[in-house]
Amino acid sequence: MTAQDDSKVFSLLGHKPALFMVFFTEMWERFSYYGMRALFVLFLTSEIVNGGWAWSNEDALKLYGWYTGLVYLTPILGGFIADKFLGYRKAVAFGALLMTLGHASMALETPTFLYIGLACLILGNGLFKPNLTSIVSGLYAKNEEKKDGAYTIYYMGVNAGAFLGIMLCGYIGEKVSWSFGFGLAGIFMFLGMLQFWFGRSILDKVGLPPKKKYELDDIDDIVEDTVEEVVEEVKVSSKVQKDRYIVVGVLAFFTVFFWAAFEQAGGSMTIFANKYTNRVLVGNAANIFKIIDTLITIVPLLIISWVLYKLFAQTFKKISLSNTILGFSFAIIWAIVIWKLYREFSAETTEVPASWFGILNSLFIISFAPMFSKLWESKYNPSAAVKFGLGLILLGFGFALLAFGAISIPQGAETAKVSMMWLIFAYLFHTLGELFLSPVGLSYVSKLVPAKLIGLMFGVWYLAIFIGNWSAGQLGGMIDGITAKYSLTTFFLIFTVVPAAAGGIMILLNPVLKKLMHGVR
Repeated sequence: MTAQDDSKVFSLLGHKPALFMVFFTEMWERFSYYGMRALFVLFLTSEIVNGGWAWSNEDALKLYGWYTGLVYLTPILGGFIADKFLGYRKAVAFGALLMTLGHASMALETPTFLYIGLACLILGNGLFKPNLTSIVSGLYAKNEEKKDGAYTIYYMGVNAGAFLGIMLCGYIGEKVSWSFGFGLAGIFMFLGMLQFWFGRSILDKVGLPPKKKYELDDIDDIVEDTVEEVVEEVKVSSKVQKDRYIVVGVLAFFTVFFWAAFEQAGGSMTIFANKYTNRVLVGNAANIFKIIDTLITIVPLLIISWVLYKLFAQTFKKISLSNTILGFSFAIIWAIVIWKLYREFSAETTEVPASWFGILNSLFIISFAPMFSKLWESKYNPSAAVKFGLGLILLGFGFALLAFGAISIPQGAETAKVSMMWLIFAYLFHTLGELFLSPVGLSYVSKLVPAKLIGLMFGVWYLAIFIGNWSAGQLGGMIDGITAKYSLTTFFLIFTVVPAAAGGIMILLNPVLKKLMHGVR
């Protein structure tokens, strides 16, 4: 490919415009997922007088663990269905429709519709999650050197959605109505589905059903791609491929330890924010928070809106309806944000919503992801094992800060008022750990397995995340028991020692894993 051709293909911020259409699709799905998740435990554990269901922490966190775990288990089936029957595009669209119905069910706030809604969300995510990721892989099938950077940008879409979802659904759910918070998540899932479906033409041939009939002028390209795949698979001996599968297995195994701790964010860390953190601010502290909250709301939204503008400039003529829906979605977001800020500046008392701390993870990712993307494309790009090891160690350090911050809380205390700064710094180090591990994990799976199995192998990867998420719920449910018998510091120390130890082992395994990867970087 010539330099001129290269500039045309990678014409939007150094990447394909299609990547950013997928970026926004994933953003709206993560808006709905994290927006609902921000409210889930808070709603279940809130007193009946406040509109909640007054569940115990243990019961709420166990259900939370099953839900957040199962949304990563169903991608195994979803990847298989897309690979064999639907293709990635239809699987993504059907999945988005199911999730829209799921959010609508949860907004009704009855036990029956809660479980119906969760079932729809779990099944819909199984079709959506692995196959949108596979579309990114397909877009860069012939540009392996750009995959790490592409997946990091894609991961910014994940976290832009999480940021907006937690901020807006969390705020409306806690301050206005649980039903409105859950319902808002469904609205943007629906708009994201429409935006993707009407913009799918920009993907060219990526994600079509396996038996799709093509026009005659496409046949040469299809034959060429097929021959390239066959040649590549012949080059890779069965012994080499077996070794690479072992690497995927090892990376997946250590991923379990990461998510079992990291996913305390929506569980025990949310409870810590709700019950043990001083969130009522007065005087200068209140004014400073309002200014900071305004900046961290407006600035990322301006950046995302700028990316939206760049996408419009490149693609509006080709996918005008998709872009119109996307623009309408952002108009709604801006209207809600302006209303929220006006309401907070007019209020006499400033109480930080417990769900607010969840936006910090996304905010830090939006801030640091470009730097990490450049790092992975430089000569300082560390190997997979080192990235994973550092990610786990940074995660453990974040929990060490929480353990230290909780020292002043008496044994068995049900409430306390410790500084917000401990949570803020914990989220910072958790985010840095996540950037070392999560997006590059997806990239390494796409590099280490054959193209024909990419959807299924992403499903297997999500199986490891399922185990981690399920474990997070079970372990998080022990917070009351461990706090009563020992202390809250002891609880957080568990999540300090285990990830840090796993990270150290991973770094020690680096020479072995590099050998088993047979040249894959």
